[in-house]
Amino acid sequence: MPAKKKRTVKRSGPKKAAAAKSFKIGKDSSDFMSFRITDQTIYWSILFIYILALSLWVLNIQIDTLRILDSIQSV
Repeated sequence: MPAKKKRTVKRSGPKKAAAAKSFKIGKDSSDFMSFRITDQTIYWSILFIYILALSLWVLNIQIDTLRILDSIQSV
């Protein structure tokens, strides 16, 4: 009867930890109080104008409704 062969198990050593990197503060590209028109400025301006127009439209509808109700009550 032949001897059974032992299976070899490949073992690796402990994994190395990732090297820690220090964070460095970068220089600001512009001053905090500087004014510059960017894409976000345009997007927010369009959104503001849209919301303002909708609120004026709703206000106009409310005023028209109140006028109709006043005309109904006065009759």
